[in-house]
Amino acid sequence: MKISDILGSGKVTVSCELFPPKHGSGLVGAHNIVRQTAALRPSFISVTYGAGGGTSEHTVDLAEEAQKQGVPALAHLTCVSSDRTTIKDVLSKFSEGGIKNILALRGDIPDGKPFPTDAQYHHASDLMKEIKKFGDFCVGGACYPEGHPESESIDKDIESLKIKTDSGCSFFTTQMFFDNNILYNFLYRLLHQKIEVPVIAGIMPVINGKQIARICKLSGTILPPRFKAIVDKFSGNTAAMQQAGIAYATDQIIDLVANDVRNIHIYTMNKPDIAGKIMNNLSEIFK
Repeated sequence: MKISDILGSGKVTVSCELFPPKHGSGLVGAHNIVRQTAALRPSFISVTYGAGGGTSEHTVDLAEEAQKQGVPALAHLTCVSSDRTTIKDVLSKFSEGGIKNILALRGDIPDGKPFPTDAQYHHASDLMKEIKKFGDFCVGGACYPEGHPESESIDKDIESLKIKTDSGCSFFTTQMFFDNNILYNFLYRLLHQKIEVPVIAGIMPVINGKQIARICKLSGTILPPRFKAIVDKFSGNTAAMQQAGIAYATDQIIDLVANDVRNIHIYTMNKPDIAGKIMNNLSEIFK
């Protein structure tokens, strides 16, 4: 099933994101994580793509496993370190595996390195056009409610989202955020620019205080005072931090759904038990 059809159902949707293991390690365990996540019956399972395509074969493998478990898969695909031949080879594998949904991303440039001068893809929109030409895939993209870290302004960032929709993007998944008001403001800006494709709200349950520094470095995410207070109070107690992180994510989702944000994406960090606790907390809301 295509993600666009799932999002167009009018129901509240909840999806889960997983990442593949590094080369030569943990594939059996990753399959178990897919099965445990699929048992939660999410609307779909999203599988990430390693830097430079390093785990691309595992992405295909785990996406196929999700679909074997009866859950639609959304396979990520990055392009910054790939040429057109490589991209077409991966698209062929997706097609052969029955994968109909792709999250098209430029991908991160390695720390300390300039943008590749020989890059055949400069933007995710370039990849989206390639995918749409290749076959009948449902293509999604990423968006940043607080603005992309490399963008000169939020307005310029939103202009790039319009280019993505014009290039075949039929939905967006947001970067994680911890203040719902930031998302509401962002959604208003999108509507003002007549960007009306579905937006899936990305929620990260923070269960480890050490996650915070990395999150802020990668995404520039703003941490509201209430969230900072939780981390300061409980980060030294693993069990308490886990419980507080689950409660904060649950509260975020309740507020989102109450304000008619109907599509929720949980960044599970390969922890189906955490996703399960959140979904159990919201069992009636997700009906």
